[in-house]
Amino acid sequence: MRQEIGGGVEAEAAGGGLSKRERIREHLLDLVETLEPGGAIPSERRLCDQLGVSRPTVRAAVDDLVRDGLLVRRHGQGMFVAQPKIAQNLVGAGSARHAVAGVDGVWSSRTVSFQETGAGARVGKFLRLAPSARVLRVSRLRFVDAEPMSLDTLHIPAELVPGLTAGDLERHSFYDLLESRYGIGVATATQTIEPTALNADEAALLGVPEYDPALLFERVTEDEQGRVVEFAHAVYRRDRYRIVSQLTLSTDRRRGRVLSGAWSTAAVPEAAVMPADPFFAAPVAGP
Repeated sequence: MRQEIGGGVEAEAAGGGLSKRERIREHLLDLVETLEPGGAIPSERRLCDQLGVSRPTVRAAVDDLVRDGLLVRRHGQGMFVAQPKIAQNLVGAGSARHAVAGVDGVWSSRTVSFQETGAGARVGKFLRLAPSARVLRVSRLRFVDAEPMSLDTLHIPAELVPGLTAGDLERHSFYDLLESRYGIGVATATQTIEPTALNADEAALLGVPEYDPALLFERVTEDEQGRVVEFAHAVYRRDRYRIVSQLTLSTDRRRGRVLSGAWSTAAVPEAAVMPADPFFAAPVAGP
């Protein structure tokens, strides 16, 4: 017995196992696994004929995978396997500070704006500076294989980095510059991650619709003397980026009790893996 749900999408009655929509999803996921990024997916009409289901049912399953960033629609061309998401691992305190695993693709950056300005109340609070203190405000568009991935804005106490230029940040990692040129070793950082929606300017630079969901990172970084050297605000495309973590728990197996836990680097099959923030990376190439 079948019934209509969700605006005409077919489903099996209770007790009948997977719904048609779920079975189509599994079929499409198998196709995604066997095709390379950019590979063509059969048309909705052909999928209907192959699987013996209605057009609304196929479209609903495809919509799910488009929303999840696994498929992309191209007007007048069809459906294709999306590029793999970039995965950032949450690392534990014992990890090497500047270590970065291999990443599938070339990271690069372009400076969008570079100016010295007053800190203001909010940024001054994060940097532990007076609102009138001078800071460098640097916005950089980050790319993977020339495709926009994130828009990062750094706020840096100007007195810490005399002579820093926009070109420096396109050719070098910020943290490498701090250490090699200014003798400042970063020691700790507090980073928050939360969902957000892109404003018009952010969306235009990242090539996605206004109000598109995104990941918002905010980070306060201290050096080995406890000075705040950076307040960073970054938005990452939700369709191309994800966070991966692995919990290492106590080996004590007494039932119902976890004695300790820590974040550590996790292997992510078939994804570009970055165990730390990309600013820790080696010098970046131009787009």
